Amino acid sequence: MGLTFDPARRLTAIIIGRAGMDLYPIPDGIETESAECFAAEIGGSAGNIAVAIARQDHPVALLGAFSDDAVGRFILRHLGRYGVDTSRCRTLGGLYRSSLAICETRSTDSETVFYRNGAVDLQLNQDDVDPAFISSAAFLVITGTALAAEPSRSAALSAIKFARAAGVYSILDLDYRPVSSRSREETRLVLADAAGRCDAVVGNDEEFAVLSESPGEGFEAAGRLLRKSCQFVIFKKGAAGSITITRDGTFDTGIFAVDAKKPFGAGDAFLGNLIVGLHRGLPLGSSVRRAAAAAAYVVARRGCAFAMPTSAELESFIAAH
Repeated sequence: MGLTFDPARRLTAIIIGRAGMDLYPIPDGIETESAECFAAEIGGSAGNIAVAIARQDHPVALLGAFSDDAVGRFILRHLGRYGVDTSRCRTLGGLYRSSLAICETRSTDSETVFYRNGAVDLQLNQDDVDPAFISSAAFLVITGTALAAEPSRSAALSAIKFARAAGVYSILDLDYRPVSSRSREETRLVLADAAGRCDAVVGNDEEFAVLSESPGEGFEAAGRLLRKSCQFVIFKKGAAGSITITRDGTFDTGIFAVDAKKPFGAGDAFLGNLIVGLHRGLPLGSSVRRAAAAAAYVVARRGCAFAMPTSAELESFIAAH
């Protein structure tokens, strides 16, 4: 199956959505309430995906909004440290805040607490979305959280429209977070609308279940997307691997077995490295396998952004497994 995108564009990808601050209780394995110190790093689905791509030496930009305070400056500085282009990002003062997550590095019973009060990333607006900037990338990634509320929702949908007009390959990462959702039904309608406008959709079984009107029909909902604009859909099943659905058929991809330190970060590593594989001209199946390796690499280490592998690290990991 051939994918239509222009690999010669200035940016490999533009990612739209949230980037925040993550705090990890130290030492690994400890519960948050027992911790006496924390390691700080950037997080958030869009931020992590952007870092995953940048760590593979591919030019990538994040389009989002940040709080005009020490936390917002921390996130922007660290994104820049990884090489993520934030030149089109905007900062806001007042009561808006960049998101914060406290994430336990525990293989079982890991708890993550999100603070999304007055979430500044949802203040991205249509004036922030420049058609010429969108057209400078081979891929556009919309994360589902960016669709959770206005004005970010309309801004993200505008970006998809501009991408389609410019021949930019658009991918929706369902990225469902109940903490950002006002109602499951509203989320279903909004995500289904956005999915029907994109070239590809990626999500896990729980996220595809949100797209379905009936419980237990997430896989069926994923398959129905191919009757719209989608060229492929990836249905992730955690420890059971993933199923990639195309118009030519389906194929399964297994996981790379590791001793997991925590259950999060895999999806962001997966999508970032899927895009890198596709941009490098790998077939879809090989790109998915490479993405699965990156997901395993990240769950075996603390953190998300600072756990993303370089090309050399990922190739070494694949060879060893």
